[in-house]
Amino acid sequence: MRAADGPGAPGVHPSEETGLRRVVYPGTFDPVTNGHTDLILRAARLFDRVIVAVAVDTGKTPLFSTDERVALVREALGPRENVEVVPFQGLLVEFTRQLGVSVIMRGLRAVSDFEYEFQLAGMNRRMAPTIETVFLTPAETYSYISSSLVREIARLGGDVSTFVAPAVQAALNDRFG
Repeated sequence: MRAADGPGAPGVHPSEETGLRRVVYPGTFDPVTNGHTDLILRAARLFDRVIVAVAVDTGKTPLFSTDERVALVREALGPRENVEVVPFQGLLVEFTRQLGVSVIMRGLRAVSDFEYEFQLAGMNRRMAPTIETVFLTPAETYSYISSSLVREIARLGGDVSTFVAPAVQAALNDRFG
């Protein structure tokens, strides 16, 4: 038995309905970066199914539409049997509960991300006690990448090829000319 399967890990047990260990990885993905794809691919090795949930309600004006962001995540990942990319609207815990999933995955790039993510995990736990939040850190080579920095570099005509997949770079070039 692995430690993650032990009695103290309620959020990692297989779903009663499907028998699969599934995780929801939410985000705006505006645009998806190599840091995001690193986390998704690593989660795909840890879980039977990864549901990448692209937020419709971002609280800000996104550069790309929801449909464009979903398509770019799919293109950046390529075909993956155990990864699904879907849009979601509303409260994340409600979306997660509707899917019958009991684990939310969040990425932590630096200590500065921790306070916000810790508060968010606490609020989610308060609203949905049966849903656990797990954190993954990206590979060191991606720890400094953020969507907002990538957008800014692209807007100013910089080369973002080391930060995003070719399809995302092309979309940014099209958007910013």
